[in-house]
Amino acid sequence: MEKKMSFGWAILPLLLMVIVMVFTIVVLEQGPHMPLIFGTVVAGLVALKHGFTWKDIEEMMYKGIRLALPAVIIIMLVGLVIGSWMGGGIVATMIYYGLQIISPAWFLVTILFICSIVSLAIGSSWSTMATIGVAGMGIGLSMGIPAGMIAGAVISGAYFGDKMSPLSDTTNLAAGLTGTNLFAHIKHMLWTTVPAYIIATIAFGVIGRQFAATNMESAEIQGMLSTIRDNFIVSPWLLLVPLFIIVLVAVKVPAMPALIVGIVLGMLSHVFVQGGSITEAVGALQSGFAIATGNDMVDALFNSGGIDNMMYTVSMTIIAMTFGGILEYSGMLKAIIQEILRFAKSTGSLVAATIASCFATNASCSEQYISIVVPARMFATAYRERGLHSKNLSRSLEDGGTLTSVFIPWNTCGVFIMSTLGVSVAQYAPYAILNFTVPIISIIFAFTGFTIIKLTEQEKVALAAEDKRLNEESLA
Repeated sequence: MEKKMSFGWAILPLLLMVIVMVFTIVVLEQGPHMPLIFGTVVAGLVALKHGFTWKDIEEMMYKGIRLALPAVIIIMLVGLVIGSWMGGGIVATMIYYGLQIISPAWFLVTILFICSIVSLAIGSSWSTMATIGVAGMGIGLSMGIPAGMIAGAVISGAYFGDKMSPLSDTTNLAAGLTGTNLFAHIKHMLWTTVPAYIIATIAFGVIGRQFAATNMESAEIQGMLSTIRDNFIVSPWLLLVPLFIIVLVAVKVPAMPALIVGIVLGMLSHVFVQGGSITEAVGALQSGFAIATGNDMVDALFNSGGIDNMMYTVSMTIIAMTFGGILEYSGMLKAIIQEILRFAKSTGSLVAATIASCFATNASCSEQYISIVVPARMFATAYRERGLHSKNLSRSLEDGGTLTSVFIPWNTCGVFIMSTLGVSVAQYAPYAILNFTVPIISIIFAFTGFTIIKLTEQEKVALAAEDKRLNEESLA
């Protein structure tokens, strides 16, 4: 289906979409849905001009949507989890004890560490943000810490674990697509990720010191604790629910069934612990948990969740993937990346081009998985021809793809964070320190040659033999 596409035509839909996106968001103060639809229409017209039929374009859009279906299901399940955990008093319990245990001065570092550990154990940034992250937002906001700072610490910790965990889907995807041993891939990523993590820890430690004077005995915080006690049954036993879900995912139970277990436990807590009716429990799943305590901060924290509140995110994801599907399957994205590759003459520029391509794919196709899959296909030959080990490519894919997805408002990761943590990209981007520091370190190392691994002669011979075997099999 793919046809030859010039760079000029290929980049046109993306450029026009970005221009309209900026105007719509900044000037009109509207959401990103209409610009994405506009971009999809332009991409479809460009495809028609290059000989594709309307049936071809429809199939491209359907393929793009199919890629997003797992993310759409997870987004809806997370809405159900939040609704049930709010109604079940699980989040209230986490916030209640968190307020009493965590020091405001060290809150950002603490939530960074907790999210890192949980995400490393379960291999999922989304599950970490939807559970620990939601509670962390509540605790931090109660301490008077700005939402963007809290979200930045949550995201940095969650993506550290997602990137470094052998259970992570993106980690396995990057290793598998490049033919790199999984643990060799993870070990190679330590060189760029650990320095960035240290920088993030120091930064959050310094930023957090401004909240050292926050009085945990203040009337506002004590009022919040009192309101939580008056409106929820707070019990340490409720903490077993998130702990159980973390254990399930850690022992390799897939995310979807693990989240379903979390929803059921949340509903049971709502009915049998909090004393709510079945009608109220089901309503919390559908339209979100609703409470009117008279305390504005408590009401703002707990009136959330439900599948209805995730439909904005779901619709944006589907529209974004129709746009990405046309770019990917018409060959536009390939033409853009090939043009970028023309300027990658040195090892440093090749790695920089890879990371830039991953970011561009995140922006154009709105899905972090595609930002790993497409550049992996495009750059594999270039890395091998220059005698570079495949783990250089696999690391660059994660440094540029997995981590930068959070900076695109219409990417599935960006919309998930906005709907789950309630914070916009513009608010948290300056504080997602790990996510923007890792790509910078990766590019610096590439230009200096530090940690760049070359293929040995034995490895070159082995790869040549494998290529010959595959060619013979294909001819046979």
